[in-house]
Amino acid sequence: MLRPLLLGSAALLALPAHAQTDADGTVAAAPASDGGSPAAAPQDHDQPGAQIVVTGTRARNTADVLGGTTVLAKEELTRDLRPTIGETLAQQPGVSASSFGPNASRPVLRGFIGARAPLLTDGIGSIDVSNTSADHAPIINPLTADRIEVLRGPTALIFGPSAIGGVVNVIDSRIPRHMPQEAVHFDGIASYGSAADERSASGAADVPVTSKIVLHADGSFTQTGDQRTGGYVLSPALRAQAAASADPAIQDLADLKGRVPNTAAKTWDVAGGAAIIDGNNNLGFSVSHFDTFYGVPIRYSLDPSIEAEQVRLHAQQTRVDIRGEVDTGGGIFKQIRTRLAAADYKHSEIAEDGTVGTTFYNQGYEGRLELVQAARGGWEGMVGGQFSLRDMHVVGDEKFLPKNSAQQFGLFTLQSLDLGAFKAEAAARFEHNIVDAQADADIGNPAYNRTFNSFSASLGASYAVAQGMRFGVNVSRAERAPTPEELFANGPHAGTQAFEIGNPNFGTEKSWGVEATFKGSGDGFAFSTAAYYNWFTGYIYDTPTGATRDDLPVFQYNQANARYYGFEAEGSFRIATVKDFSINATALADYVHAEIVGTGPAPRIPPLRVNGGLEATSDRFSIRGEVEHVFDQTRISAFETPTDGFTLVNASISWKPWGAGSNTSLQLSANNIFNVEARRAASVLKDYAPLPGRDIRVTARIQI
Repeated sequence: MLRPLLLGSAALLALPAHAQTDADGTVAAAPASDGGSPAAAPQDHDQPGAQIVVTGTRARNTADVLGGTTVLAKEELTRDLRPTIGETLAQQPGVSASSFGPNASRPVLRGFIGARAPLLTDGIGSIDVSNTSADHAPIINPLTADRIEVLRGPTALIFGPSAIGGVVNVIDSRIPRHMPQEAVHFDGIASYGSAADERSASGAADVPVTSKIVLHADGSFTQTGDQRTGGYVLSPALRAQAAASADPAIQDLADLKGRVPNTAAKTWDVAGGAAIIDGNNNLGFSVSHFDTFYGVPIRYSLDPSIEAEQVRLHAQQTRVDIRGEVDTGGGIFKQIRTRLAAADYKHSEIAEDGTVGTTFYNQGYEGRLELVQAARGGWEGMVGGQFSLRDMHVVGDEKFLPKNSAQQFGLFTLQSLDLGAFKAEAAARFEHNIVDAQADADIGNPAYNRTFNSFSASLGASYAVAQGMRFGVNVSRAERAPTPEELFANGPHAGTQAFEIGNPNFGTEKSWGVEATFKGSGDGFAFSTAAYYNWFTGYIYDTPTGATRDDLPVFQYNQANARYYGFEAEGSFRIATVKDFSINATALADYVHAEIVGTGPAPRIPPLRVNGGLEATSDRFSIRGEVEHVFDQTRISAFETPTDGFTLVNASISWKPWGAGSNTSLQLSANNIFNVEARRAASVLKDYAPLPGRDIRVTARIQI
């Protein structure tokens, strides 16, 4: 009965699609590498058979051999968990964060953000307006995540043509995949962070009501005060300018320190779902509502005639998700998987006096279907497709976009060949995009209709140069259509403090890339390195024109050639075993160099970063200390300011009272122990909003 129901659900999609995953949702870019590995991770209730290897506390997806895939799960996810997805991932290799205050931080992947680094929930987009501005928080709640994957290489291509930096995929259990063994299965987490008086709690329950039907419910709540910082709020250059002002109110800004004003937040999130599960077949849905009210750090004006805005945002999203998987019994295809989502989103930007200045509305639908091929010797693969529909409009004083819609239809394939020592993988994607904008007299835009066809492909191979060690090379060609913001923007944008002007005549952005990887693991060690080079034609970027409108500098979107290159490296080595404890040394480094040809350095690029740590782990305890140094960033665009380097010292201890087989834990961590004033070069607001100062965090996670 269930199989016809699932097949009928799949037929409702007009196009095929979702990423190649194992039954538990783990991305399977290629077969697992051969050779020895460190201790296998204990398996979650919702993740049986997850192909994850843990060296110390860094979780790695062993299935990936051609891209720098990172899996953040278990103790590491608990330790790094923050209210935003950007700050949660900021310690991962090749990842920084936009750090637009503590409440609106997106991941920055290899220097890319927004459309070039998509954010997904179980393979489907976040369906919000976070791509339109740095102050718009993504509607993704790390508290509800089972694990978070950063995907690169050919696998990332099947999620979209624009994933140049990679894809962030957050896996949760809102649509159950497995029948609980208990009458009620419960997961809960509660934490306190001192830097912002952060209090958060989340709970999820799965209840089997028959032998094949399971119900799910979850909820979370987070509240913070204004964020404490390790030093002054304004950067040294701005403090000097403020101190030199003749206006006493401006002079006072030079001494502003302790807390970053207007950064308090309150967020809650609830969801309910159900699934029919019959062996390898399942069909389920979830309905969720997300509500957040947060302040945006004040961009203080040093001109007494211009009043600094103290804006707060109230964002809400109601979302429906559907997922189905059916085992077809073999033949050409062994499995069909469907994924659908629809969301209604709005947020209002509220002035200090409580008046609503601007409201953003976004309604979106997205669907994927994939056909997983039956294995033929060492050959495996999948074909699929997806669609995405978005309608957005902006109402209010600072409207900078006309009412617009974007339609996206894609077909893709991912194929892998495993011949033992030699493995190969190829991916291809064709996409058809239709972008419309209505005529808008308020901002002076006529009606527009643009159509784009794009083709992207990736081909890679790896070879086992020794037991447990692989060298791989991947070549990719990517092409993406411009976003509505890049095409149609024409108005003041308070979030970026710019008057933005798009170009409706843009063509597609094209890039070529090559990446070399060298990875290995064995008894007591593991390492992963990657070096990459990307060159673009028609690279879309914005730059100031020198003009001013509405008291804001005018930024115009342009297209040019660009070059990005860099590297990532991380490793862990067991240096001793003392009784029940394994003593490991860990290291991480990453670097990005980005240039817009004929213009100079690309803006907001993270500098060289290195991290070294020592940890002692046993079945019940994990103790870690680390030092992270971020170098100065002086390779900056014409409109940026240099960013000073900084060094952070962090420590944590985790206790599992019931041993390694349990996910119940208590964790204490101290971050930025020496209360350093630190600013991220990737942040638009770095000169006005430093990173948190000393932060003592206590986190309890329970699973029963």
